Amino acid sequence: MKTAPLVLFSSALAMTVTACGTPQRGPSQKVIARALQSAPGAAQPSTIVKTEIAYARAAQTDGQYTAGLNYAAGGARLHGRNGPVSALAVFGENKNPEQAVQWSPRTVVMSCDGALALSLGRFQDQEGFVGNYVTTWVRQSDNSYKWVYDVAGRDNPQPPPRAEFEDGDIVVTAIDAVQGLVATCPRRGDPVPPPPPLLLSEDVPGDATLSRDGTLRWRWEHGSDGTKYIAADYYYNGEWVTAIDEGFASPAE
Repeated sequence: MKTAPLVLFSSALAMTVTACGTPQRGPSQKVIARALQSAPGAAQPSTIVKTEIAYARAAQTDGQYTAGLNYAAGGARLHGRNGPVSALAVFGENKNPEQAVQWSPRTVVMSCDGALALSLGRFQDQEGFVGNYVTTWVRQSDNSYKWVYDVAGRDNPQPPPRAEFEDGDIVVTAIDAVQGLVATCPRRGDPVPPPPPLLLSEDVPGDATLSRDGTLRWRWEHGSDGTKYIAADYYYNGEWVTAIDEGFASPAE
């Protein structure tokens, strides 16, 4: 199995130049749609990116927990310090925080038929800490996408703070690139070879799910030390390729 993801397309989504002030954050949905509409077939990474953008904006306007439930599928789970728990139990029984987490996707991997997808991206929490997250998305009967699993963890160590800019400085933001990875659709009548076997320990809680078309597998594990692990492999040009391989340490009590 390869360990480096294959990039089918990577598009510049936003670059802002300002005479003064702070760089603008986040690409618009129109820019996203224009940049990512090159994927063939039913699997369109742009739909996941647009859904994530709408979800992140709803978190700011409607409240993080309210938006979380509105975009969650039935049985959605959050992977916390003790393992995956019901999103309904967390979001439905607590008040919205005064400030919502900010996030945006950086990689989207999809099954050939587009029914299953995972997004990997960056977030900034209410305390200013940054890190990575992974969300699993499932296409619904109305062709919208709802999330079924979410896990996140702060960078350790945290990156150094951004330099302060003075009025009159020309500020150019980094180019936000979204990596779209789409599994290869097998020829009609040709079976998809099974993914490599997993060595899952009975002592380590975890689960693995294969997409209904057999072209994308994702799995999670929860270590005895509280480490949260998620990985995704997809079928591409006759081989299984690792697209996501992330481990997150649970924060200290």
